[in-house]
Amino acid sequence: MGIIEEAKGKAKEVVGDITDNDALQEEGRAQKEKGEAEREATEARAKAKAHEAEAKEKELEQKAAEKAK
Repeated sequence: MGIIEEAKGKAKEVVGDITDNDALQEEGRAQKEKGEAEREATEARAKAKAHEAEAKEKELEQKAAEKAK
């Protein structure tokens, strides 16, 4: 979702620049920044999930090693 917001914001920013419309430029900049924040949050959540899965895998390996003793 963030990538789409970024693209829409960039488009508004460019149109505002071409038409010399400061309000549209600012709206585009804000929308682009919102999209960047959404994208970064999504990436952080995905990274956290990957770390969580890795931790769970290590935990299972540790339990298996303890049982093997």
